[in-house]
Amino acid sequence: MKSVKGRFAPSPSGRMHLGNVAAYLLAWLSAKSAGGSIVLRIEDLDRGRCRREYAEQAARDLDTLGLTPDEGGVFAPYMQSGRGEVYAAALERIESRAEVYPCFCTRAELHAASAPHASDGTPVYDGRCRRLSPDEISELMKTRSPAMRLAVPDITVSFEDRRLGHVSQRLARECGDFVLRRSDGTYAYQLAVVADDIDMGVTEVVRGSDLASSTPRQIYLYGLLGAEPPEYAHTPMLVAPDGRRLAKREKSLDLGSLLATAPPQRIIGALAHLLGIIDRREDVLPRDIIGDFSWDKITKTDIVIDNEVFLRDLSTK
Repeated sequence: MKSVKGRFAPSPSGRMHLGNVAAYLLAWLSAKSAGGSIVLRIEDLDRGRCRREYAEQAARDLDTLGLTPDEGGVFAPYMQSGRGEVYAAALERIESRAEVYPCFCTRAELHAASAPHASDGTPVYDGRCRRLSPDEISELMKTRSPAMRLAVPDITVSFEDRRLGHVSQRLARECGDFVLRRSDGTYAYQLAVVADDIDMGVTEVVRGSDLASSTPRQIYLYGLLGAEPPEYAHTPMLVAPDGRRLAKREKSLDLGSLLATAPPQRIIGALAHLLGIIDRREDVLPRDIIGDFSWDKITKTDIVIDNEVFLRDLSTK
C-alpha cells in the first residue's frame, strides 16, 4: 500500500490568512490521520507579486500553529522559481504525446472575445491560434512571443472528490485548450503543479474548492506524463457575509492580526469547530485532533465569516 503524502503549496504574495490556514489544517490532518507526511512547497512563479519574505513568514507561522511540515520550505527544490528544468522536461514530454501549439492572443483579446467562460471565470479558448498556418506563425513570431497552449480532446474527465463527491468536466467545451507556458517564458500553474506533485511523490491534494475546476485539466496532464493522479479533496471556502472570499489584501484575518488576538491553540480550535471537526470551540493544537478527523465531518457548504465577530469571539475564551 502506497504511503500517504500530502502537500501545502501557498503563493507568497502576502501573509497567510484564515482561509489558507483552514485549507492547510485539513491537508495536515488528512495526511497525519492516515499515518502519512506532508510537504510544504512555495508556488512563487509570479515574480511580480511573490516575495521571499512572505514565504519565510509562512513557514514561521505554520511552526507557530503546530502545523510544521515534514519536508520542504523556502529552499530548493521546494520553490517553484528554481524548478524551471523540471517544467521544461515535462513540457517536452507532453509535446511528444499531444499537440502543443504557439498562441499569440493577448489577455485583453481573450477577455474581449464573446466566448463562454469556465467556472473559474476564465474564457474558454476558441482555438483560433490552433488554426494558424506555418507562414502565419512565422510572420507573428517577428513581433510577438507566443504562449504554448495544449490542444485538448473532446472528452469528459471525472474524479471522485472526498468532499464534493463526483466531479466531471468536458474539456473541450468547459475548459478549452489551455496554456502550459506563458508568453514571457513562465510556466503555467497547471503544468507546474502537476510536474511538482509527480516529482515530490504527492498522493493526495487538499486545497480550496475554488481550484476544483482545475483538477480535470491536471488529471489529463498526469495521463500525458504517464503518472497516476493523486486523490483530491477540495475544502470549503471562507467567505464574507456578502459572499466575497477571504483575500490577502484584507488584513483583518491574516496571521499577524490573528496571532496578536489569540494564542495558536485558540485559532486552531475555532477553525476546527467551524470546519466540523470538533463539536464545540475549545483550545486545541493540530496534534490533539488527529483522531477526531474524518472527511465525513467536514461541512459541505462554504463558511461565512464576519471579521469583527470572529475576532471578538477569538479574543474571549
